[in-house]
Amino acid sequence: MWNHTAVTQFLLMGIPHTTGLENMFFVLFLAFYLLTLLGNLLILLAILTSSNLHTPMYFFLGNLSVFDIFFPSVSSPKMMLYLMGQSRTISYQGCASQLFFYHFLGCTECFLYTVMAYDRFAAICHPLRYTVIMNHNVCVIMTLGTWLGSCLHASVLTFLIFKLPYCGPNEVHNFFCDIPVVLPLACADTSLAQTVSFTNVGVVALLCFLLILTSYTRIALSILKIRSSEGRRRAFSTCSAHLTSILFFYGPVVVIYLRPASSPWLDSVVQVLNNIVTPSLNPLIYSLRNKEVKLALRKALSQGAHTCGG
Repeated sequence: MWNHTAVTQFLLMGIPHTTGLENMFFVLFLAFYLLTLLGNLLILLAILTSSNLHTPMYFFLGNLSVFDIFFPSVSSPKMMLYLMGQSRTISYQGCASQLFFYHFLGCTECFLYTVMAYDRFAAICHPLRYTVIMNHNVCVIMTLGTWLGSCLHASVLTFLIFKLPYCGPNEVHNFFCDIPVVLPLACADTSLAQTVSFTNVGVVALLCFLLILTSYTRIALSILKIRSSEGRRRAFSTCSAHLTSILFFYGPVVVIYLRPASSPWLDSVVQVLNNIVTPSLNPLIYSLRNKEVKLALRKALSQGAHTCGG
C-alpha cells in the first residue's frame, strides 16, 4: 500500500477565495470549536451527574455529545494552525487518518440518529413496553453496533482511496482530506473507488434516512391519536430537537456526496457548516428545549460552585 506511493505529503489549500481573511476565520473557527467543546462537555456533565437522566434517550444523547466533541477535532486543530501561518502540509498517513476518522464519526452519527429515532418510536408508540424494549443490554448493543459498523464503513473507504498510487499533484482543495478532493489526485483509474465510495455513502445515508422516516411516520400517527393538546405538545417537543439535528446532518451529506457536479467553494462552505458549526449547535438544540437537561445542568453547576466555595 505504501510502497507504490510517490507522494509523501499533501498540501491543504484551505477554503477557496478566502485569501487575506485568515485572521478573521481563525477567530471565528476557534470560537465555534471552543463553544462545541464547552457545550457538549456540559451536556455530558448533566447526563452523568443526574440520575433522572439515566434513561435510554439521554444515554444516546450522551453518545452524540461524545461524537460532537471528536468530530470537529478531526479537521479544526490542523486548519487553525495553518490559519495562524504555520505549514499547510499534512503527511500521507495524516491525510489517510483524517479521511478515516471523518467517515467513521460521520457514519456513527448517521447510525446514532437512526437509533435515537427508534428510541422515540418505542417511547411514544409503545409507552407501556418501553423499558422492556429499550433495556440496558439493548442500548449497549445498539451503541456498540453503531461504532463497529461505522469502523467497518470507514475502513473500506479508506482502503479503497489510499490503495491507489499518488504520484502527481498533491494539492488538496479543501481544509481537510476527504474523498471528493483526494481521489482526483490519484494517478490511476479511480472508477472502482469512486463507484464503491459513492454507493457506500449513498446506501448508508439512504437506509438510515428511510428508517428514520419510518419511525417518525409512526410517531406522527400516534401523536395525532392523542386526545389532549397538552399530550400532543409534550410528545412533539421530545422529537423536535432530534428532527432539527437530522436536518442539519442530512443537508450537507446530500450536497457534498450525492450530487453529480462538484464545486470546491460550495463543498468547503458546506463542510465548514457540517464540521464546525453543527456540532456547536447540537447542545443548544437539545438543552434550550429540554427542561430536564437545563435543570440537571443548573443543579450540577450549583453543586460544583458550592464545592469550590466550600
